[in-house]
Amino acid sequence: MPVTTHELPVLGHRTWVQVTTPSTPRAGALPLIVLHGGPGMAHDYVANLAALAEETGRTVVHYDQLGCGRSTHLPSAPPEFWTPQLFVDEFHAVLDGLGLERVHVLGQSWGGMLGAEIAVRRPAGLVSLAICNSPASMPLWVEGAARLRAELPPQAREALDRHEAAGTTDDPEYLAATDDFYARHVCRITPTHPDFAASVAQMEAEPTVYHTMNGPNEFHVIGTLRDWSVIDRLSDVAVPTLVLAGEFDEATPQTWAPFVDRIPDVSAHVFPGASHCTHLEQPEEFRVFVAAFLARNDDPADTSGAPR
Repeated sequence: MPVTTHELPVLGHRTWVQVTTPSTPRAGALPLIVLHGGPGMAHDYVANLAALAEETGRTVVHYDQLGCGRSTHLPSAPPEFWTPQLFVDEFHAVLDGLGLERVHVLGQSWGGMLGAEIAVRRPAGLVSLAICNSPASMPLWVEGAARLRAELPPQAREALDRHEAAGTTDDPEYLAATDDFYARHVCRITPTHPDFAASVAQMEAEPTVYHTMNGPNEFHVIGTLRDWSVIDRLSDVAVPTLVLAGEFDEATPQTWAPFVDRIPDVSAHVFPGASHCTHLEQPEEFRVFVAAFLARNDDPADTSGAPR
């Protein structure tokens, strides 16, 4: 399974891209672009989705979004630089750089939010969209996180409240309480999956994007995305869409219900026993479900998606 990496010029910076090509390409199997989350978590924790290349006979593209991972870091960029439109523009620059005309898109967490932002603009080359573990608005996300947070042990809840009020969210006691939430609702694998740990380590080493757009963690959202919503634009999504989530996901059903309610051609599935990183917790089941969706929306007579 050949794997190549590239550094593409994007908006005056560099975006690192990985292209995984199947040993035996399947006719009509269009490329899949994988959008990672965060924002700013790098691609490592979704790297296992490259297995879809061999399993489905299609090219799979990962890239590190600007500001994180192996792409250009911009710690001095002002907060207003980091917008959804920036990452929409980067996505199209990656497609242009690889010479891709028609693609499927799979976005996980923030990547699903970004996928929705791309889809509502109705780009000609978008064939399908998979939104995985993602909210349709950050206010809904915060409401859901508050309900889950209320289920934490009293000592953890008290520590979170106290340190957030004091602005000491880097205190070890606060971080320990955060880990309790994460173990329940973000990744239910013990010990921590190495791919997830790699993305977290990169984010912590360069937290500009995550801290600016999101905040200090998954449930204390005080960044520039705090009021983000795509709900009122979802009727503009014109491609088949798959919505996936986990039973214990921090993306609670209320957060992704607008995708199901408002996108014209949509289906949804919840993985029992899984949380936010469903693709790591139940990798084979997750990929089988995604593979079937992609196959249903390929064009057997079309080969225009092959990269140059």
